[in-house]
Amino acid sequence: MAIPEAQLSTWTAQGSVQQSAATYQTIRTALNDSQSPYYPKNFEIFLQGSYGNDTNIYADSDVDVVIRLDSVYYSDTSHLSADDKTNYDRNFTKADYSLAKFKEEVGAWLLSKVGKSVKPGNKAIFVPGSGNRRDADVLPCALHRAYYTYPASGAPAMWEGVVFWTGEGTKIVNYPKQHSENCTKKHQATGNRLKPAVRMFKNMRNKMIEEGFLQKGVAPSYYLEGLLTNAPDYCFSGSLQETFNQCMNSLRQAERDKLMCANGIHFLVRDGQQVCWSVANFTAFMAAVQKFWDDGGKRKGLWL
Repeated sequence: MAIPEAQLSTWTAQGSVQQSAATYQTIRTALNDSQSPYYPKNFEIFLQGSYGNDTNIYADSDVDVVIRLDSVYYSDTSHLSADDKTNYDRNFTKADYSLAKFKEEVGAWLLSKVGKSVKPGNKAIFVPGSGNRRDADVLPCALHRAYYTYPASGAPAMWEGVVFWTGEGTKIVNYPKQHSENCTKKHQATGNRLKPAVRMFKNMRNKMIEEGFLQKGVAPSYYLEGLLTNAPDYCFSGSLQETFNQCMNSLRQAERDKLMCANGIHFLVRDGQQVCWSVANFTAFMAAVQKFWDDGGKRKGLWL
């Protein structure tokens, strides 16, 4: 028993846009103040997450803001040949400023500009909403370069992303700009149907949790976006019911270990990696969402 088309259509709606945009602008202005101690450094401020990718739903609350230190970069040279590694080492110079210092200064500055309610978290700095401003998570991070060639002459080839360390000391490298760019390309290639489909799946996920089909935390939005970018473009056609079935049929038939995150760099499903969906949680979601669909989307009563 499929979920009614009208309900699916409701689930494709985008959440607050103006309020999130205003929140981002307020946070950006505070971070970009020329009086801040880190202002002389090179850094970039940008959105990531649901608001940055236009996949936010009404239940989303936080606006995710990245402030990336570019004066300092951290490197991964594990993909380089011995000769290329020698070339890299020849050009390497140690920085006199650190991500830890940058994070400290950003946190102190936000505390002075926004107030005592600002709280550092395990990954990001939490800035609670006030008035028309929504809650925001500010992630201080640094530029990360994963080199795959480093010739003696000419420009090296690399993936540029972000790096930060959690409160427990776990290093995390990710590629939010590639994630956003690839989602936009996929959205355009599907006739602007990818992002509404992501919002539909996110709302389904929330309803699944409410109705007891799925445990909270099993299917973060980041992985749902990545999952749907693996469905072929033709799956995003016809009715929303057809879109769901076509995507699910394709993804069930795909080789799980070859699925990629939306950034196109990390694998989507791997155990023991901070940026990948665990096998158990991926499997649990795929089974639960099909059960949810087959049961008509609700254990109790009817939608309409």
